[in-house]
Amino acid sequence: MITKQRPRSRWATLAARKLILLVLVLLLCCADSDLLNAQVVPPAESAATTRRPNVILIMADDVSWECFGCYGAQDYQTPNIDALAAQGIRFNHCYSTPLCTPSRVKIMTGKYSFRNYTHFGYLNPAERTFGQMMKSAGYKTAIAGKWQLNGLYHSAAGADDNTRPLQAGFDEYCLWQLTRAKDDKNGGERFWSPPLEQNTQLLSKQQNEGKYGPDLMSDFLCDFIRRNQEQPYFVYYPTVLVHNPFVPTPDTIGDAPRTHDANRAPKNKAEQKANFVAMVNYLDKIIGKLVDTVRETGQLENTLILFTADNGTNKSISSRWQGQTIHGGKGTTTDMGHHVPLVAYWKNHTPQGVVLEDLIDFTDFYATLAALAEPQQTAADPTDGRSFLPQLRGEPGNPRHWVLNHYQPYWGQFKGTQYVRDQDFKLYRSGDFFNVPNDLLEANPLPASPLNSAAEVARAKLHHVLETAPPPPPLKAGKQASERPTYPDWNTLADPND
Repeated sequence: MITKQRPRSRWATLAARKLILLVLVLLLCCADSDLLNAQVVPPAESAATTRRPNVILIMADDVSWECFGCYGAQDYQTPNIDALAAQGIRFNHCYSTPLCTPSRVKIMTGKYSFRNYTHFGYLNPAERTFGQMMKSAGYKTAIAGKWQLNGLYHSAAGADDNTRPLQAGFDEYCLWQLTRAKDDKNGGERFWSPPLEQNTQLLSKQQNEGKYGPDLMSDFLCDFIRRNQEQPYFVYYPTVLVHNPFVPTPDTIGDAPRTHDANRAPKNKAEQKANFVAMVNYLDKIIGKLVDTVRETGQLENTLILFTADNGTNKSISSRWQGQTIHGGKGTTTDMGHHVPLVAYWKNHTPQGVVLEDLIDFTDFYATLAALAEPQQTAADPTDGRSFLPQLRGEPGNPRHWVLNHYQPYWGQFKGTQYVRDQDFKLYRSGDFFNVPNDLLEANPLPASPLNSAAEVARAKLHHVLETAPPPPPLKAGKQASERPTYPDWNTLADPND
């Protein structure tokens, strides 16, 4: 039997049409909204939310906290570094070692010097570096500036190997003193008309005639940043500024010849200081150029910029700082030798204008980069450092309670020593104990005081750390030393506060 359908009323038909029309309108609105949102978010910013952040790590050479405006310097103009500090974080307690190579090996490998430091000017190629770690995490990597790690000073095996930076994890490089020492036939100074090596090619003094080394190296990095803006990159820039010789910069040389002879420093101390000031100011200018390049590529919100230094200022330089005169302490274990600046800026991630008293050791940089890049950790990765990534994001983190220095550079007249310190107090293996902020020159060892005093509580804490550390390095051991003990498998040092 066939049942006839009841005819639909005119009102029902109209209602159905209205419902269909309403659904179509809603669908179109959603589509328009998506289109609008897609137009509002720029491509570069959209990419920034879906990829890991870039990192630019800048390490100045032979210049410390008393030379930067944000730390209270009076003789120098550093507006770009000061702006990074004003917009980001200034750390008041970052510690390197007192001399360049130990600091470079320490920051690149994330290990205390007692594990792997044996020679000045040398990084054992068997060591895993943060370049290798970042590359394994998918980063494009570049290094420019001062290398001085092939072992030229003791004619190490492979000292003439111009692929060492590539082996250390860097896809590209532009470096001074890679396989050419200063006094080699094809060597020379780093500033005017410098010999450089770039991606296995030698750029001779003649090829670079009239050019300024820091400009060449920073231009190389700016080009790298532009070419790799669509993928995460890691830039390590151990600058050649402001190491001696103290010579004019492009802003101060005027009409003088810009040949390699322009690397000869004046004998007059006042002129040397004037050149040093100009070099600090020019270092700041280059940092501004790098930041501008990141901004121009739309990656400022996706780039962590870190600025620090390898050790204290040259001992021949005196600077006015917060109303007093500070003498450079390079090579010495006083505060002026190993206390260095650290400024961090990551737009919309680092809190603005914050000053942190947290302790930062050079071993902590590897740990921080590893936490940021999230690579697959291996047994070769170090365990000495402690990540300060939470602090960069405005979180409390897990700050360390002490920093250790195991110091014997096997170079010059420097004596070996071992000490541990916090923000205020410093204890040497010898037993000498100082309140550093009140005694920067360490001229007045503290006597014993009541057990419950701040000094004695700190002394006990620091002594406990030294008890878990390996033996101190040889007291006197120059570049010809035959005994160079290392302790690569020594246990992680105890922290009595954890």
